[in-house]
Amino acid sequence: MIDVAGLGRRYGDVVAVDGVSFQVATGELLALVGGSGSGKTTTLKMINRLVEPSAGRVTIDGKDAAAVEPHVLRRSIGYAFQGVGLFPHLTVAENVAVPLRLAGWPRERMAARVDELLALLELDRALVTRFPAELSGGQQQRVGVARALAAAPRVILLDEPFGALDPLTRDRLQGAFDALRRRLGLTAVFVTHDVAEALVLADRIGVMRAGRLVQIGTPAEIARHPADEDVDRLLDTPRRHARVVASRFENQP
Repeated sequence: MIDVAGLGRRYGDVVAVDGVSFQVATGELLALVGGSGSGKTTTLKMINRLVEPSAGRVTIDGKDAAAVEPHVLRRSIGYAFQGVGLFPHLTVAENVAVPLRLAGWPRERMAARVDELLALLELDRALVTRFPAELSGGQQQRVGVARALAAAPRVILLDEPFGALDPLTRDRLQGAFDALRRRLGLTAVFVTHDVAEALVLADRIGVMRAGRLVQIGTPAEIARHPADEDVDRLLDTPRRHARVVASRFENQP
């Protein structure tokens, strides 16, 4: 479904992404992990041409992304990110319907699709007339995902979509998104700095460092055969945290 070949991005003399290549099969979720400045988000944005590549090629469902007008390409790909990006002056219904309005959907069809998406994301129908400031963080994030899914894309890109949420809300939304993604058969690229989140959600994980993809594989493959010590330490972080928590409970009177 997605084929990224030799993708690169330079900003003057600074190399943000350097020769990144990977494939994402239909219905698969690939998580890109790595530290700040590793090139995760830039790579993600080059897939839908929010950032234009300096080198390489992105092919989606057999079509060269560079041969498609950027606005047309973006309308065919869902995009959700941390901070949600809802329009504060639009209601929930109006925010969800933005991609549909841009695509020229008639009013009745848009209203029916908004109702369908709210039900899909388990959002109360009573929220449709509220504005983003009147919603909880978790509700805002669900609305953001609903908007990303509005035009029924087969591909969805997610950039730290749950990163700003409290742990309980984040856990619930991770589970809801995972079930929804599998039910709809979405192909997804998911950027996160949270290795535990990648282990929970991803079919495969790509580890990035200094603009390069240093390893890609299933969670089990990377955990068993890390490419180097840095990858090993990265994947060991959730286990280390779990051991610390367990030891504290064991030491309680």
